[in-house]
Amino acid sequence: MLNAASDAAARESLGRCCGSRRWIERMLAARPYASSRELLARSDEIWDDLTSDDHLEAFAHHPQIGAELGELERRFGDTARWASQEQAGASQADRETLEALREDNLAYAAHFGFIFIVCATGKSAAEMLALLRARLPNDRETELRVAAEEQAKITKLRLEKLA
Repeated sequence: MLNAASDAAARESLGRCCGSRRWIERMLAARPYASSRELLARSDEIWDDLTSDDHLEAFAHHPQIGAELGELERRFGDTARWASQEQAGASQADRETLEALREDNLAYAAHFGFIFIVCATGKSAAEMLALLRARLPNDRETELRVAAEEQAKITKLRLEKLA
């Protein structure tokens, strides 16, 4: 799909997978891809070569875990449906867990300067809350690396939806 798409259409599709402009431009420049495996491998290579600023740009394109669908749609348009599906575990949580997740997300953002990034697919709200709390004691450099690894997982899942 990406190989046959116009630059504009491919850019839009890639933008739904990852919000880093540099990643998108490098992925466009690497076309055509011989296989899905090559697409995913190239994505990882490009991601690993990016700067912290590029990673932070990608993080900024994510909704906060536990955000309401209306907020997702307002802020993230085309990625709202994917984010909502990926965060489905949060929608099954009890009010107490959701409130704790919301509060701890605020503490996380205040501590690190970016939102909590986790590959939420298949995780319950309680699991995400436990991961958030386990990562809060990290120093910023460590957490930026961990969040970048989580972003790479999210990007891979979204690229697989395009392939």
